[in-house]
Amino acid sequence: MTTRDRLRIAVQKNGRLAEPSLDLLTRCGLKFRQSRDKLFCFGESMPIDLLLVRDDDIPGLIADGVCDLGFVGRNVLTEDALGREGESPFQELRPLGFGGCRLSIALPQETEWSGPQQLAGMRIATTYPHLLGDWLRTNSVNASIVTLSGSVEIAPRLGTADLICDLVSSGATLAANQLKEAVILQRSEAVLASSAELPSDERGDLIELLLRRLDSVVNVRESRLVMLQAPRSALDIIVDLLPGKPQPTVTSIEGSPDDISLQAVCNGSVSWQDLEQMKRAGARSMLVLPVEKMLA
Repeated sequence: MTTRDRLRIAVQKNGRLAEPSLDLLTRCGLKFRQSRDKLFCFGESMPIDLLLVRDDDIPGLIADGVCDLGFVGRNVLTEDALGREGESPFQELRPLGFGGCRLSIALPQETEWSGPQQLAGMRIATTYPHLLGDWLRTNSVNASIVTLSGSVEIAPRLGTADLICDLVSSGATLAANQLKEAVILQRSEAVLASSAELPSDERGDLIELLLRRLDSVVNVRESRLVMLQAPRSALDIIVDLLPGKPQPTVTSIEGSPDDISLQAVCNGSVSWQDLEQMKRAGARSMLVLPVEKMLA
Protein backbone atom coordinates (compact mmCIF):
# COMPACT_ATOMS: atom_id res chain seq x y z
CA MET A 1 0.00 0.00 0.00
CA THR A 2 1.26 3.47 -0.87
CA THR A 3 3.11 5.31 1.90
CA ARG A 4 1.83 8.86 2.14
CA ASP A 5 1.64 11.39 4.97
CA ARG A 6 -1.64 12.93 3.87
CA LEU A 7 -5.00 11.26 3.37
CA ARG A 8 -6.34 11.56 -0.17
CA ILE A 9 -10.02 11.35 -1.09
CA ALA A 10 -11.44 11.00 -4.60
CA VAL A 11 -14.55 13.12 -5.19
CA GLN A 12 -16.68 13.53 -8.30
CA LYS A 13 -15.62 16.67 -10.14
CA ASN A 14 -18.99 17.26 -11.81
CA GLY A 15 -22.37 15.63 -11.48
CA ARG A 16 -25.05 15.09 -8.89
CA LEU A 17 -22.72 13.83 -6.15
CA ALA A 18 -20.11 16.59 -6.44
CA GLU A 19 -21.71 19.43 -4.49
CA PRO A 20 -23.27 17.30 -1.70
CA SER A 21 -19.93 15.53 -1.17
CA LEU A 22 -18.02 18.80 -0.77
CA ASP A 23 -20.76 20.18 1.47
CA LEU A 24 -20.56 17.11 3.69
CA LEU A 25 -16.79 17.47 4.08
CA THR A 26 -17.21 21.16 4.89
CA ARG A 27 -19.72 20.25 7.60
CA CYS A 28 -17.06 17.92 9.00
CA GLY A 29 -14.86 20.96 9.56
CA LEU A 30 -12.55 20.50 6.58
CA LYS A 31 -11.30 23.47 4.56
CA PHE A 32 -9.59 23.25 1.18
CA ARG A 33 -7.66 25.39 -1.27
CA GLN A 34 -8.37 24.47 -4.89
CA SER A 35 -5.61 24.26 -7.49
CA ARG A 36 -5.73 26.43 -10.61
CA ASP A 37 -6.66 23.49 -12.83
CA LYS A 38 -9.51 22.65 -10.39
CA LEU A 39 -8.42 19.02 -10.20
CA PHE A 40 -6.90 19.04 -6.71
CA CYS A 41 -7.93 20.52 -3.35
CA PHE A 42 -5.27 20.92 -0.67
CA GLY A 43 -6.53 20.47 2.88
CA GLU A 44 -5.81 23.50 5.01
CA SER A 45 -7.45 22.51 8.30
CA MET A 46 -6.31 18.86 8.30
CA PRO A 47 -3.84 16.76 6.24
CA ILE A 48 -6.66 15.58 3.97
CA ASP A 49 -6.60 16.37 0.24
CA LEU A 50 -9.17 15.88 -2.52
CA LEU A 51 -8.71 14.65 -6.06
CA LEU A 52 -11.56 15.82 -8.32
CA VAL A 53 -12.24 13.19 -10.98
CA ARG A 54 -14.90 11.41 -13.05
CA ASP A 55 -17.09 9.14 -10.93
CA ASP A 56 -16.21 6.08 -13.03
CA ASP A 57 -12.52 6.61 -12.24
CA ILE A 58 -12.94 6.62 -8.46
CA PRO A 59 -12.98 2.82 -7.85
CA GLY A 60 -9.81 2.37 -9.91
CA LEU A 61 -8.01 5.17 -8.05
CA ILE A 62 -8.84 3.46 -4.75
CA ALA A 63 -7.84 0.01 -6.01
CA ASP A 64 -4.50 1.35 -7.31
CA GLY A 65 -3.72 3.14 -4.05
CA VAL A 66 -3.76 6.59 -5.64
CA CYS A 67 -6.56 7.59 -3.25
CA ASP A 68 -7.36 6.20 0.18
CA LEU A 69 -11.09 6.96 0.13
CA GLY A 70 -13.74 7.89 -2.39
CA PHE A 71 -17.19 9.46 -2.42
CA VAL A 72 -18.95 7.38 -5.07
CA GLY A 73 -22.30 5.89 -5.98
CA ARG A 74 -22.85 2.34 -4.74
CA ASN A 75 -23.83 1.41 -8.30
CA VAL A 76 -20.46 2.58 -9.69
CA LEU A 77 -18.52 0.78 -6.95
CA THR A 78 -20.39 -2.49 -7.41
CA GLU A 79 -20.16 -2.36 -11.21
CA ASP A 80 -16.38 -1.95 -11.02
CA ALA A 81 -15.99 -4.70 -8.40
CA LEU A 82 -18.03 -7.20 -10.44
CA GLY A 83 -15.83 -6.49 -13.46
CA ARG A 84 -12.68 -7.60 -11.62
CA GLU A 85 -11.42 -11.12 -11.05
CA GLY A 86 -11.21 -12.44 -7.51
CA GLU A 87 -12.40 -10.74 -4.35
CA SER A 88 -13.52 -7.12 -4.41
CA PRO A 89 -10.66 -4.69 -3.67
CA PHE A 90 -13.15 -2.25 -2.09
CA GLN A 91 -15.27 -1.92 0.98
CA GLU A 92 -18.18 0.40 1.69
CA LEU A 93 -17.40 2.25 4.91
CA ARG A 94 -20.53 4.38 5.21
CA PRO A 95 -23.74 5.17 3.34
CA LEU A 96 -23.97 8.95 3.10
CA GLY A 97 -27.70 9.57 2.76
CA PHE A 98 -27.77 11.48 -0.53
CA GLY A 99 -27.74 10.69 -4.25
CA GLY A 100 -30.44 8.07 -3.84
CA CYS A 101 -31.49 6.19 -6.98
CA ARG A 102 -32.07 2.65 -8.18
CA LEU A 103 -30.82 0.51 -11.02
CA SER A 104 -33.88 -0.91 -12.73
CA ILE A 105 -35.00 -2.75 -15.81
CA ALA A 106 -37.55 -0.71 -17.76
CA LEU A 107 -39.97 -1.95 -20.42
CA PRO A 108 -42.03 -0.21 -23.09
CA GLN A 109 -45.17 1.14 -21.40
CA GLU A 110 -47.50 -1.19 -23.28
CA THR A 111 -45.59 -4.31 -22.13
CA GLU A 112 -46.77 -6.13 -18.98
CA TRP A 113 -44.14 -7.47 -16.56
CA SER A 114 -44.53 -11.18 -15.77
CA GLY A 115 -41.12 -12.02 -14.28
CA PRO A 116 -37.42 -12.46 -15.14
CA GLN A 117 -37.97 -15.32 -17.61
CA GLN A 118 -39.87 -12.88 -19.80
CA LEU A 119 -36.49 -11.37 -20.74
CA ALA A 120 -35.08 -14.54 -22.30
CA GLY A 121 -33.71 -13.85 -25.77
CA MET A 122 -34.18 -10.08 -25.50
CA ARG A 123 -31.63 -7.30 -26.02
CA ILE A 124 -31.13 -5.11 -22.94
CA ALA A 125 -29.27 -1.79 -23.25
CA THR A 126 -27.31 -0.59 -20.22
CA THR A 127 -24.21 1.22 -18.99
CA TYR A 128 -23.94 -1.36 -16.18
CA PRO A 129 -23.20 -4.64 -17.98
CA HIS A 130 -21.63 -6.37 -14.96
CA LEU A 131 -24.50 -5.58 -12.58
CA LEU A 132 -27.04 -6.59 -15.20
CA GLY A 133 -25.10 -9.74 -16.12
CA ASP A 134 -24.89 -10.76 -12.45
CA TRP A 135 -28.67 -10.31 -12.06
CA LEU A 136 -29.39 -12.29 -15.24
CA ARG A 137 -27.17 -15.17 -14.08
CA THR A 138 -28.78 -15.18 -10.64
CA ASN A 139 -32.21 -15.47 -12.26
CA SER A 140 -31.05 -17.97 -14.92
CA VAL A 141 -32.03 -15.67 -17.78
CA ASN A 142 -30.29 -15.91 -21.16
CA ALA A 143 -30.50 -12.41 -22.64
CA SER A 144 -28.19 -10.21 -24.72
CA ILE A 145 -26.54 -7.21 -23.06
CA VAL A 146 -26.06 -4.15 -25.27
CA THR A 147 -23.45 -1.94 -23.58
CA LEU A 148 -23.85 1.78 -24.21
CA SER A 149 -21.95 4.76 -22.82
CA GLY A 150 -24.98 7.04 -22.66
CA SER A 151 -28.53 7.78 -23.87
CA VAL A 152 -29.65 4.32 -22.81
CA GLU A 153 -33.31 5.33 -22.59
CA ILE A 154 -33.65 5.93 -26.34
CA ALA A 155 -32.23 2.52 -27.33
CA PRO A 156 -35.67 0.84 -27.78
CA ARG A 157 -36.87 3.71 -29.98
CA LEU A 158 -33.74 3.42 -32.13
CA GLY A 159 -34.18 -0.32 -32.45
CA THR A 160 -30.81 -1.15 -30.85
CA ALA A 161 -32.44 -2.89 -27.86
CA ASP A 162 -35.79 -4.25 -26.74
CA LEU A 163 -35.62 -2.74 -23.24
CA ILE A 164 -33.16 -1.02 -20.92
CA CYS A 165 -31.45 -1.30 -17.55
CA ASP A 166 -30.62 2.14 -16.19
CA LEU A 167 -30.57 4.37 -13.12
CA VAL A 168 -33.94 5.75 -12.05
CA SER A 169 -34.59 8.63 -9.67
CA SER A 170 -38.00 10.19 -10.27
CA GLY A 171 -38.96 8.12 -13.31
CA ALA A 172 -39.61 11.23 -15.41
CA THR A 173 -36.99 10.30 -18.02
CA LEU A 174 -38.52 6.86 -18.43
CA ALA A 175 -42.00 8.33 -18.89
CA ALA A 176 -40.69 10.82 -21.46
CA ASN A 177 -39.38 7.88 -23.50
CA GLN A 178 -42.55 5.75 -23.14
CA LEU A 179 -40.88 3.34 -20.71
CA LYS A 180 -41.91 2.04 -17.29
CA GLU A 181 -39.95 0.55 -14.41
CA ALA A 182 -40.39 -3.22 -14.09
CA VAL A 183 -37.92 -4.54 -11.51
CA ILE A 184 -35.22 -3.05 -9.28
CA LEU A 185 -31.77 -4.67 -9.45
CA GLN A 186 -30.03 -2.47 -6.88
CA ARG A 187 -30.84 0.50 -4.65
CA SER A 188 -28.01 2.98 -4.66
CA GLU A 189 -26.84 6.14 -2.92
CA ALA A 190 -23.57 7.94 -2.34
CA VAL A 191 -21.19 5.94 -0.13
CA LEU A 192 -17.76 6.43 1.36
CA ALA A 193 -15.56 3.67 -0.06
CA SER A 194 -12.04 2.53 0.71
CA SER A 195 -9.70 -0.26 -0.27
CA ALA A 196 -10.39 -3.64 1.34
CA GLU A 197 -7.48 -3.00 3.73
CA LEU A 198 -7.25 0.34 5.51
CA PRO A 199 -3.83 1.99 5.93
CA SER A 200 -2.14 1.27 9.25
CA ASP A 201 -0.18 4.53 9.44
CA GLU A 202 -1.31 8.06 10.31
CA ARG A 203 -3.84 7.92 7.48
CA GLY A 204 -5.70 5.18 9.37
CA ASP A 205 -6.08 7.52 12.35
CA LEU A 206 -7.33 10.26 10.03
CA ILE A 207 -9.91 7.87 8.57
CA GLU A 208 -11.20 7.02 12.05
CA LEU A 209 -11.46 10.73 12.89
CA LEU A 210 -13.25 11.47 9.61
CA LEU A 211 -15.68 8.59 10.16
CA ARG A 212 -16.61 9.92 13.60
CA ARG A 213 -17.30 13.35 12.15
CA LEU A 214 -19.23 11.92 9.20
CA ASP A 215 -21.38 9.85 11.54
CA SER A 216 -22.13 12.94 13.58
CA VAL A 217 -23.03 15.07 10.55
CA VAL A 218 -25.13 12.38 8.85
CA ASN A 219 -26.95 11.49 12.06
CA VAL A 220 -27.94 15.07 12.82
CA ARG A 221 -28.85 16.01 9.24
CA GLU A 222 -32.51 15.28 9.89
CA SER A 223 -32.40 15.66 13.67
CA ARG A 224 -34.28 18.38 15.50
CA LEU A 225 -33.94 19.74 19.02
CA VAL A 226 -37.37 19.99 20.66
CA MET A 227 -37.76 22.32 23.66
CA LEU A 228 -41.00 22.76 25.58
CA GLN A 229 -42.66 23.26 28.91
CA ALA A 230 -45.48 21.13 30.28
CA PRO A 231 -47.25 20.01 33.44
CA ARG A 232 -45.29 17.27 35.20
CA SER A 233 -48.39 15.10 35.06
CA ALA A 234 -48.28 15.12 31.23
CA LEU A 235 -44.61 14.10 30.97
CA ASP A 236 -45.15 10.41 30.12
CA ILE A 237 -47.70 11.20 27.41
CA ILE A 238 -45.50 13.87 25.80
CA VAL A 239 -42.37 11.69 25.87
CA ASP A 240 -44.34 8.95 24.12
CA LEU A 241 -45.34 11.44 21.38
CA LEU A 242 -41.78 12.59 20.63
CA PRO A 243 -40.70 11.34 17.15
CA GLY A 244 -38.05 8.65 17.32
CA LYS A 245 -38.65 7.96 21.03
CA PRO A 246 -35.55 9.88 22.27
CA GLN A 247 -34.33 10.04 25.87
CA PRO A 248 -35.22 13.62 26.90
CA THR A 249 -33.58 15.87 29.47
CA VAL A 250 -36.18 16.99 32.03
CA THR A 251 -35.64 19.78 34.58
CA SER A 252 -37.84 21.51 37.14
CA ILE A 253 -38.98 25.08 36.59
CA GLU A 254 -38.05 27.45 39.40
CA GLY A 255 -41.18 28.62 41.21
CA SER A 256 -43.47 26.13 39.40
CA PRO A 257 -43.12 22.76 41.15
CA ASP A 258 -45.90 21.21 39.07
CA ASP A 259 -44.25 22.09 35.74
CA ILE A 260 -41.18 20.80 33.89
CA SER A 261 -38.92 21.94 31.06
CA LEU A 262 -38.02 19.32 28.46
CA GLN A 263 -35.29 19.09 25.82
CA ALA A 264 -34.96 16.20 23.38
CA VAL A 265 -33.04 15.50 20.18
CA CYS A 266 -35.44 13.76 17.80
CA ASN A 267 -33.95 11.70 14.99
CA GLY A 268 -36.16 12.77 12.10
CA SER A 269 -38.54 15.54 11.20
CA VAL A 270 -41.00 16.99 13.69
CA SER A 271 -44.29 17.70 11.95
CA TRP A 272 -47.03 20.17 12.79
CA GLN A 273 -49.20 17.18 13.67
CA ASP A 274 -46.60 16.07 16.24
CA LEU A 275 -46.58 19.53 17.82
CA GLU A 276 -50.37 19.74 17.87
CA GLN A 277 -50.63 16.35 19.59
CA MET A 278 -48.13 17.44 22.24
CA LYS A 279 -49.98 20.71 22.72
CA ARG A 280 -53.24 18.84 23.30
CA ALA A 281 -51.39 16.76 25.90
CA GLY A 282 -50.42 19.95 27.74
CA ALA A 283 -47.16 21.11 26.18
CA ARG A 284 -46.58 24.84 25.68
CA SER A 285 -43.80 27.23 24.58
CA MET A 286 -42.62 24.66 22.04
CA LEU A 287 -39.52 25.27 19.93
CA VAL A 288 -38.11 23.05 17.16
CA LEU A 289 -34.53 23.86 16.16
CA PRO A 290 -32.13 22.29 13.62
CA VAL A 291 -29.06 20.53 15.04
CA GLU A 292 -25.78 21.69 13.50
CA LYS A 293 -23.30 19.48 15.34
CA MET A 294 -23.56 16.62 17.82
CA LEU A 295 -20.73 14.49 19.24
CA ALA A 296 -21.62 11.51 21.40
